[in-house]
Amino acid sequence: MEFLKWSWYVAYVLALLGLSGYGCHRLCIVYLYLKHSWRRPEIKTRFSELPLVTVQLPVFNEMHVVKRLLTSVAQLDYPKDKLQIQLLDDSTDETTSIAEGEILKLQGEGFDAELIHREDRTGFKAGALENGLETAKGEYVFILDADFVPNPDVLQKTIHYFTDDKIGLIQTRWGHLNRNYNLLTRVQAMFLDGHLELEQTARNRSGRFFTFNGTGGIWRKECISDAGGWEHDTLTEDMDLSYRAQLRDWRFIFLNEVETPAELPVDMDGFKSQQHRWTKGSIQCCKKVLPAIWKSKFPLYVKLEATAHLTSNFAWLLLMVLCFLIFPNTKYQPEMSLWVKALIHIPIFIFASGSVVFFYLMSQKALHPKSWWKEIVYLPCLLALGIGMSINNARAVMEALLNMESGFVRTPKYGVEKIREEKSSSPRKSRYKAIKSATPILEFFFGVFFLFVLIDALLNGNLVSFIFLLPFPLGFFYTSISSFAISWSAATGDRQVE
Repeated sequence: MEFLKWSWYVAYVLALLGLSGYGCHRLCIVYLYLKHSWRRPEIKTRFSELPLVTVQLPVFNEMHVVKRLLTSVAQLDYPKDKLQIQLLDDSTDETTSIAEGEILKLQGEGFDAELIHREDRTGFKAGALENGLETAKGEYVFILDADFVPNPDVLQKTIHYFTDDKIGLIQTRWGHLNRNYNLLTRVQAMFLDGHLELEQTARNRSGRFFTFNGTGGIWRKECISDAGGWEHDTLTEDMDLSYRAQLRDWRFIFLNEVETPAELPVDMDGFKSQQHRWTKGSIQCCKKVLPAIWKSKFPLYVKLEATAHLTSNFAWLLLMVLCFLIFPNTKYQPEMSLWVKALIHIPIFIFASGSVVFFYLMSQKALHPKSWWKEIVYLPCLLALGIGMSINNARAVMEALLNMESGFVRTPKYGVEKIREEKSSSPRKSRYKAIKSATPILEFFFGVFFLFVLIDALLNGNLVSFIFLLPFPLGFFYTSISSFAISWSAATGDRQVE
């Protein structure tokens, strides 16, 4: 029996140590950010004559947002004769007819605008971008997803960095049109702020690899070609091309002060679909490019950071393992003194959980120096949502490891915003839905299980465990019940954006 106790405990501690390792990496990112964020890139010189830019807009069934997208692109502060607009449309619904009308309007206003419609979605988004490049006239390619609304001055603030011939990509920081729309969008914004403000800035300005975010960035067309072009053997073609280009010695620039606003998914199924695609795609990229990174001539510290970045989603598997080990550990823990327990658990807690809180607070402080403290109340929600997403994302990791193929599942967009704390429109009915799975059922059972574990801890007077475990049932119930609510609305014919 004693052997079994120690077996449970050692496995539990090892899972926590693995999570602590990734937590330590977060703290390293914060350190690099604080050390290097002041090193803003400088424009080498300015173009005497602005170059031709091709704006590529890949869309698939975006009837709610395609007009908004084209309208915002038409408002770019850039000469019409230096702008080519490509709407890369793979749609199978009325998006195409809406787009045709909008493209005709742009052509009537003097824009070089074209609709490129594909019946065959080979390669999904990567295939559409690759197809568009065949007729792209610009030396530079500005890519925008359908849910983005670029600020008019974005090209003027970015294009002159390309006077340096070795710059292959300029990436802007995403903003959030509907940050305050509901609790889910609020927490999503915090997750993305951590990645975009801290991670991207720290990696880029400290000389590490950093990646194109798939949209809101401008590529030098020569760089895309030199790196081998768009490939569609992963679900994150942006990350794949980024690593291949940097391995070819192209340099990238991340401009955290230049914001390109976008719409966040407003419902749980859309968020899960997006996270599944990003998680699975990153592991596919890990398998594809990590060997090449270690064979490259880059310094060891660059290779180590790239490894931590590409393997970071394995933390979802560790979190799932932890879920199975928590209850046995509370019941069958080996005898040891309180001081020994403290010596083991306090450092682990600081790196595994405390690092998450510190990381996301730092991102809010960097972006909102006068109001960052208002976000503290959402940190428990962030922790709970991260736990609740573990089943969805762990499944994505396993699918990538087992080479299970899946299509590029779009994230539904509805053209909703929340500006100045007021909803900009009434709820909109839509037939767009994310693909359903059995994941919510499993999440619900996990929620029930952890509710039992939570009550058990309370009845045994273990308040420390009670506080530590509280986000687990909350997270699993939130992700599962939110998905059930969407399915119920669809079944009753009342599918709406919240």
